[in-house]
Amino acid sequence: MEMKTESEITEIIKNDPWMMNILQVTAELGLPDCWVCAGFVRNKVWNHLHGRGREPMNDIDVVYYDTSDTDEETEKKIELQLLKSVPHAPWSVKNQARMHEVNGDEPYASTADAISKFPETATSVAVRMNDSQALQLLAPWGIKDLVNLEVRPTPHFKEMPPGYTVYEKRIQEKGWNKKWPMVKVFSRGGVLYD
Repeated sequence: MEMKTESEITEIIKNDPWMMNILQVTAELGLPDCWVCAGFVRNKVWNHLHGRGREPMNDIDVVYYDTSDTDEETEKKIELQLLKSVPHAPWSVKNQARMHEVNGDEPYASTADAISKFPETATSVAVRMNDSQALQLLAPWGIKDLVNLEVRPTPHFKEMPPGYTVYEKRIQEKGWNKKWPMVKVFSRGGVLYD
């Protein structure tokens, strides 16, 4: 199987009723600059390219950007709201207007800015349902690495000092190339991991 375009990604999501329900429920919250991101999209693409169906998710990352309320408790309330709509779903809600503090970065300007600072380019991708029920994809670093099954650090993480090991720890913990055998994982120096 091959995939090259954003529309091919949105098409496989459209054909998954569970994913569409997640996007619908999230859109109904009306949160500003709100997206469902990371593994929600990445795993769908990689499963598709490996000829697999959707598998259970560790979490459903909902991200939004609201400078008027950066209280972490608000995120927990939103998670409870989402659980009422889709029980047993592993919701994780984060307001990106506060996450720079958690990550030790300068304040983010938007959800897109925050996503661009995720550790891997293939994870720096999000989707949402707009007001007309159409799907929009957000990929600050493009989709090339995602559809080519390549894990590389985002420029933000590539520039981190040598002792900063968040990217390397994620590579070890996630084991992406074991779960998806066609995935190639590259170090911050561009070397292919075994």
